[in-house]
Amino acid sequence: QVQLVESGGGSVQAGGSLSLSCAASKNIFSRYAMGWYRQAPGKQREFVATIAIGGETQYGDSVWGRFTISRDKTKNAVNLQMDSLKPEDTAVYYCVALTDINVWGQGTQVTVSA
Repeated sequence: QVQLVESGGGSVQAGGSLSLSCAASKNIFSRYAMGWYRQAPGKQREFVATIAIGGETQYGDSVWGRFTISRDKTKNAVNLQMDSLKPEDTAVYYCVALTDINVWGQGTQVTVSA
């Protein structure tokens, strides 16, 4: 059974930083691209970033230049470093393993106050 365990998140003032981590089973981490999406209240789920097995990254326009996604092979985890946070970054952030069916984590709340 595929399982994604997210950690990190919380509350921060605008301009601050937070870091998210998503631990996956080794067979998933080593075989599939992984990423992060987010969903704010009343809005559709939004693409944040993905990272391929080889390390190639893609970012959503709204986070480009502020967020950094990375893979930690020692922990089978995908990290999301979020800098220069804005109130509009407030959302539940979901980790996803881009398998045939896409597997989602349970989500973690990020709140950015003005």
